[in-house]
Amino acid sequence: MNHPQTNIAPTFSTVLIALFACMGTIVHPAQALAQSAAQPQHTQAIPLPLSGRAGNSGSVTAIEAPIAGTTNSVTTINPSVQVQGPYTGSVSSTAKLPFTGKLSLHEAIERGLNFNLGSANLNRAVSQAQGQSEIARSALLPNISGYLAETLQQANLAAQGLRIHIPIPGFNFPTIVGPYNNIDLRGSVSQSVFDLTAWNNFRASSEQVHAAQLSARDARDTVVLAVCGEYLQIIATKQRVASAHAQLDTANALFQQTQQKRAVGIAPQIDVDRSEVEELTQQQRVISLETELAKQKIAIARITGLPPSNAYELTDEVPFAAAPSLTEDDAIHQALDRRSDIKAAEAQVRAAQRALSAARDERLPSLSINGNYGAIGTNPAQASATFSAAATLSIPIWQGGRAEGDSKIAQAALAQRQSELEDLKGQVESDVRNAFLDLQAATSQVKLAQRNLQVNKETLDLTRQRFDAGVTDNVEVVQAQESLTSADLDVINSVFAHNLAKLSLARAIASAADNLQQFLNLQ
Repeated sequence: MNHPQTNIAPTFSTVLIALFACMGTIVHPAQALAQSAAQPQHTQAIPLPLSGRAGNSGSVTAIEAPIAGTTNSVTTINPSVQVQGPYTGSVSSTAKLPFTGKLSLHEAIERGLNFNLGSANLNRAVSQAQGQSEIARSALLPNISGYLAETLQQANLAAQGLRIHIPIPGFNFPTIVGPYNNIDLRGSVSQSVFDLTAWNNFRASSEQVHAAQLSARDARDTVVLAVCGEYLQIIATKQRVASAHAQLDTANALFQQTQQKRAVGIAPQIDVDRSEVEELTQQQRVISLETELAKQKIAIARITGLPPSNAYELTDEVPFAAAPSLTEDDAIHQALDRRSDIKAAEAQVRAAQRALSAARDERLPSLSINGNYGAIGTNPAQASATFSAAATLSIPIWQGGRAEGDSKIAQAALAQRQSELEDLKGQVESDVRNAFLDLQAATSQVKLAQRNLQVNKETLDLTRQRFDAGVTDNVEVVQAQESLTSADLDVINSVFAHNLAKLSLARAIASAADNLQQFLNLQ
């Protein structure tokens, strides 16, 4: 009686594996890895961030906020410069650009442009974008690799489930094959011939590089606004300190004069006390303003890469000068045409359009070629040349909805960046119009403040004459001196507001560094 066979009959592929193993032609693992790597893979679109605006990039804002007027002041706007984020810091500049201890406006701008952290960060962002573009371009260029492998191998066919019975007397099919060895020296190359997704990925990355370069250029204008704004603020504070010292001298003279009158009995003690209070008030003003000046000098040192100290001197003065002749419509047209941040936003839109094309092109076929050439044998002397070449047409049929998902992501990014571009154009136009309004208000304020100062000087002179003649006490003198102090500060404040408005207009139009001479009338 015949019993059924319990051994599973080997498949044809299993027999071939065994035969190839006996002949020592099993592919080395490194060779198999290289061959699998050479197989084409369908390119996927590279998703862009939803927004094209850089996060945490800092800002510099010139503010002229309205303030309530008083009976002895014509000041209606309070100018200030707000510097935030990386623009408040810098890398040290003294090693590359020695410092003499005197800082001109031109030198401060030069140091700021070269060493301010806000500008430096965006320059590094350009390098990063260039690196990402090179990565995207690599999908379009040949990929070449090579390897040298030496293999020593022994295979256990029985352990792999291979059982072969050959009815030849005296011959048993081996269950252990080897050891055997070979040496393989080989180079491989692959090249994409037609891949629209990879091409559009590269074009999108190129637009990203262009946008980063334009953002870095716009950052230069922001640095100029920060440095010049702080410099103008220090000039105004220096003038306030000088004015406070002059008023202190006047208060001291009045106090001494009142003491002398008290000594001869022609002035009451209350006049002496009132004069002393005025002198103490002026002393406190001097201390407060000198402290503010020291802090502002430390702030501009941080912006320009100088040691954070106030032990240096600012050499330039920026007096009042009329603004250049420019209509509001012309300024808006120049700003929309020349602003680097608008051009950067337009480049971001083009990048998003390319990314959307790349996502849609994922549905299209791609064509690539690859091949390898080398020598393989049991040793170098017996090695023989072998090669392979292939052209592959990859046709995506169904990717589980990935192409549709990539398209939705790209469409959202494109819509967001188009909205940001429109918003930026509106913001630029509002910046120009606000700068013109501030300039008009500051111009009027300068004229009023100068006239108010002249009137208060005359009032103080007449009041002191009345006090010297004994017609009145020193109440009117103290009040007149306070009014003169306020009027003097009004002039300083209004000139600062006027210069800051011109600086803001130069920044709003674009190329602030180039327009600075024209707007601030620098020597």
